[in-house]
Amino acid sequence: MNRLPIFDSPLLLGFDHFERILDRVSKGSSEGYPPYNIEQIDEENIRITLAVAGFTMDDLDVSIEDNQLVIRGRIAEDDVSRVYLHRGIAGRQFQRSFVMAEGIDVIAARLKQGLLHIDLRRPIPEPQVKKIKIESGESKESALVKTIDLE
Repeated sequence: MNRLPIFDSPLLLGFDHFERILDRVSKGSSEGYPPYNIEQIDEENIRITLAVAGFTMDDLDVSIEDNQLVIRGRIAEDDVSRVYLHRGIAGRQFQRSFVMAEGIDVIAARLKQGLLHIDLRRPIPEPQVKKIKIESGESKESALVKTIDLE
């Protein structure tokens, strides 16, 4: 994996996980089917909307796999008795993945008028402050050696 310049800073320790996620996203499918929107409803809620015209609820599958929201669509075989003069509504199978940050929960998924709406909640974390005790320059081992020497 190529290192991203942003993660080369010595001030960013332990961000390898984010680098792997960004690498996975950049290698993801660049195909634009089905089209989708991501909108922020309010401070904590996000909605992903996919245009899935022609798909029924039985044709769609929404799951979470390793911090990824995965949406799959597969239409059952067409009725062979239909004769299309023009077929502009895509009925091909698809898989669309979204990498989710830790703490994001899927609240609901609804199919309405050819649009699949997936509602997510991203709770705002409370800032946490942790005090680190500062010890003297002597290590515990050297203090132990001094104690043994005195005896």
